[in-house]
Amino acid sequence: MTSSERVFWVIDNGSSHRGRAAIDRLAARYPNAVMVHTPVHASWLNQVEIYFSIIQRKVLSPNDFEDLDAVERRLLDFEDRYNATAVPFKWRYTTADLRRHLKRLDHHDRTRQAA
Repeated sequence: MTSSERVFWVIDNGSSHRGRAAIDRLAARYPNAVMVHTPVHASWLNQVEIYFSIIQRKVLSPNDFEDLDAVERRLLDFEDRYNATAVPFKWRYTTADLRRHLKRLDHHDRTRQAA
């Protein structure tokens, strides 16, 4: 994978890579990889998926474009409008949460190496 001491794989909670079995599979193949699941209820990945869903519904459907330039124009127009009306949201995952999570991962690594 890489010569790095640790590599974090940040993933959502999809059924194909959820749970202890998926974590163990990754660790068996790549010992320096650490699988980190985003929160189920509000992951950044879900936010991206929501945005793409909005684009699909409001910009790309129906698919009646004359050419790729028309697709590009519609996407750029939507981006301008969306950016003008979008409001920030408040993250609930704090740096303290991240430190606690990294501490647990370090403890897990030390425990696994001692075994």
